[in-house]
Amino acid sequence: MPFRIEVALKPGYRDAAGESVKASIKSHLGLSADSVQTIKVYTVNAELTDDEKKAVASGPFSDSIVQEYSLDRPLAKGFDWMVEVGFRPGVTDNEGKTGKEAIEDRLGRKLKPDESVHTSMQYLIKGKLSRPQIERISKELLGNELIERFSIIEGSGWDGRIEPYVPLVRDAHKPQVREINLDVSDRELVEISRKGTLALSLEEMRRIRDYFKEARVLEERRKVGLGDKPTDVELESLAQTWSEHCKHKIFNAHIDYYEDGRKESIDSLFKTYIQGSTQEIAKKVDWLVSVFKDNAGIIRFTEDYNVAFKVETHNSPSALDPYGGAITGIVGVDRDPAGTGMGSKIIAHTNVLCFASPYYKGRLPPRIFHPRRIMEGVVRGIKDGGNKNGIPTINGAILFDDRYGGKPLVYCGSIGLMPAMINGRPSHEKKADDGDLIVMVGGRIGKDGIHGATFSSEELHEGSPATAVQIGDPITQKKMLDMLLEARDMGLYKCITDNGAGGLSSSVGEMAESAGGCELHLEKAPLKYHGLDPWEILLSEAQERMTLAVPPDKLDDFMSLCRRRGVEATVLGKFTNSGRFHVLYDGRTVAYLDMDFLHHGLPRMSLTAKWSAPKHDEPKLPEEGLTGYLMSLLSDLNIASKEWVIRQYDHEVQGGSVVKPLVGKDNDGPSDAGVIRPILDRMEGLAVANGINPFYGDIDTYHMTANSIDEAIRNLIAVGASLDRIALLDNFCWCDPVYDPEKTPDGHYKLAQLVRANKALYDYTIAYGTPCISGKDSMKNDYKLKGEDGKEYKISIPPTILFSAIGVIPDVRKCVTMDAKAPGDIVFVVGKTKDELGGSRFYALLGAIGNSVPKVDAITNKKTYQALSKAIDAGLVASCHDCSDGGLAVALAETAFAGGLGMDIDLLRVPAERLNKDAQVLFSESAGRFVVTVAPENEKAFRQAMDGVECESIGTVRPDDRFLVRGLKGSRVIDTIIGALKESWQYPLRW
Repeated sequence: MPFRIEVALKPGYRDAAGESVKASIKSHLGLSADSVQTIKVYTVNAELTDDEKKAVASGPFSDSIVQEYSLDRPLAKGFDWMVEVGFRPGVTDNEGKTGKEAIEDRLGRKLKPDESVHTSMQYLIKGKLSRPQIERISKELLGNELIERFSIIEGSGWDGRIEPYVPLVRDAHKPQVREINLDVSDRELVEISRKGTLALSLEEMRRIRDYFKEARVLEERRKVGLGDKPTDVELESLAQTWSEHCKHKIFNAHIDYYEDGRKESIDSLFKTYIQGSTQEIAKKVDWLVSVFKDNAGIIRFTEDYNVAFKVETHNSPSALDPYGGAITGIVGVDRDPAGTGMGSKIIAHTNVLCFASPYYKGRLPPRIFHPRRIMEGVVRGIKDGGNKNGIPTINGAILFDDRYGGKPLVYCGSIGLMPAMINGRPSHEKKADDGDLIVMVGGRIGKDGIHGATFSSEELHEGSPATAVQIGDPITQKKMLDMLLEARDMGLYKCITDNGAGGLSSSVGEMAESAGGCELHLEKAPLKYHGLDPWEILLSEAQERMTLAVPPDKLDDFMSLCRRRGVEATVLGKFTNSGRFHVLYDGRTVAYLDMDFLHHGLPRMSLTAKWSAPKHDEPKLPEEGLTGYLMSLLSDLNIASKEWVIRQYDHEVQGGSVVKPLVGKDNDGPSDAGVIRPILDRMEGLAVANGINPFYGDIDTYHMTANSIDEAIRNLIAVGASLDRIALLDNFCWCDPVYDPEKTPDGHYKLAQLVRANKALYDYTIAYGTPCISGKDSMKNDYKLKGEDGKEYKISIPPTILFSAIGVIPDVRKCVTMDAKAPGDIVFVVGKTKDELGGSRFYALLGAIGNSVPKVDAITNKKTYQALSKAIDAGLVASCHDCSDGGLAVALAETAFAGGLGMDIDLLRVPAERLNKDAQVLFSESAGRFVVTVAPENEKAFRQAMDGVECESIGTVRPDDRFLVRGLKGSRVIDTIIGALKESWQYPLRW
């Protein structure tokens, strides 16, 4: 019989969670509550004696010092409203799962498979609030109705009873396999794809239909007991394998590109520009180990170790469930380096997030949360995914633009360390062979995470499926990843990959390519609950799950290790050389597809791109009040301090942190890059940074991409890396670029923007010698909705590309940070400032976009970066900070207040090109520039080191807190103190 354990703080102890909810009710919703109290509830569905119940409640579920508990007796009292929030059936309850394990540890015995623990939270609210207001608080603040249930009780009429709620765990549904008739009209084919969330085009549906009409195919299907219609298992497998998410159809399309009356035919953006540039660079460098072949890119770190790096996006799930989407994003991307080659140890995280303004006051689309709630949920998800896994978050960025209101962008990156050789073989090589066993390890399979690949391959809309959302389990994943490193070193498996989008369909399907086929038995898969159809078992993804190829003679040792480490492992079949993707359920064949058709049968897209440069109005530049403009820029959400977020992430765990995300006198200045030392008894390090600026794309995505590459590299140079060993990852997030006269009438232009971005990627990676080693694209970042007039509209993100950069640093002791170090140090500007305010934060402050977007001079910048790297390596630089958002003025201000020291600056001495207004010098965002401080005794040597590049002293570091700037005409144009600058920078996101 189910029973409830309720746990609350004893009187006199502060309820921080309740206070936080009370504050959020006011700040988020504009409502007022007198008080909020929280009570944790554990509903235990297990046969326990009364003594066992008391032992559990008083032991693992409560702290006798600060908490009180009750058994089947409500602790709630004295409230106006009580809201209890718990998970819906089928949604992963990680805390409940841990609770079950805690009971087993306490009692010294295993619970039955169908016995379980389910968690919920009670909020006791006092205040004059109506039921509609409480319902709004519940759905917009306390939980997510997509994945959670709400029970609302009014205090005045409550009789003191609460029935234990146990989500359904044993579904009465009998698993079935359906045949799908594709011999229908084109309209019906499109409808089959739409209703099934298959995200397949008419041409793709026709191709599948034709395959199942081939005589050879029909004959082979009859031999295994199948008919002439595809099963739902087969159709779903093809849909996820052919999805935009997995096959990158737009990047591999044939494109006719038109510009200024000229036509250019492009045979795959990926092969021509991204892979093409890396192949060219690979001819000149010897440190690329494995690129564009595996789950992550691999470069050489030291003679004995390699590094794997991958950045993914989890945009659509994070829009529907910010917490679940983000936690699956971060623990999901961990599987990529962990499943690269023979596997690596995860040593660092990086994340970049794009939201609408948290102060947004406009109308929200159906099923889209307020941007602040999305932001807070995403941050909490990333925190739990990283901190609970013991992985430091060393770098990141947050951008704000209301065009991200329809779909936030959640970039999650993971870095892994792997020995160069394992058991006498190169660690990056792996292969499943005929006869190897298919073994799944980690989390069980449920209804969550179904259609993840296809769901992410179409625009978001009000009817987007709830089943695509899942909640990752970092604890289960941590145990699994640690166990896999042991198994790797013991040589217990031959191949490994993740169970991401597409679940077993994807992992087994990919690994079966190297072997030549597979035989997969779905009834053997461990499930969270009964009643899943075979296609659901095959497609359900989980971030804490991996698939391995284990030789039969290694199976006993592998399974023994899994048992010792508390990791569930199951043999699901074997790899074959049959050439078939063969799936069975209870001995019956439910899918039988040619491996070649599954992976290469997809028809290729042919698209058209047309470029026409937009024109924007130019604003009038102000000549007075520049101190106020600087303060306003520092308060711009895209420049302001992100300390509120950074402090929630652990960047010290594993002990290798060298340059932190926040640096300076009070450890609150904005670091340009993170630096870690992953091998603690050695001094080699890794610097990690990023470059992203979607605002330049409003003018030209070519220059947007060039600047993003330059910024990522520049950030690494600023901490002490060099161009000799820098690798990049590209992550494209685009609005739908496929032309449709009704749905996407501007598709030709959006595709041209994508083409121009790829052209810049090729040009500038080649110019800098910095290859892309991995990447990802997300091409349907739109939210489709109906307006009041009944017409369909889209909220589309701005074209956005993130470049993540990783650089090898031979000796981390030579790294520098961005904060001014000592009074009397000389302030230098490295690089030339030009009249390039187009797309700048200063123009945005003036309500303008402009046209003079910064243009990257790679030849000049390369010389600058090489010279500056040598100067830093020689110990001549006290501090170094890159100039980017907000230009020179913001970089100077940040350098000053991070160091707790003032500055005296003369703009007339800034290396510049035909600038006659102070605002141009202060706020232009020209690429390739740094603010550098140098001790007086090093000035001569520094100037010699920088000979031949644009570099000039423009002032000194003051011993006091004054921040003074003289303009081009000699008069003082900025006069303030660093405390005021810092306060302007910190207060916008000080929550």
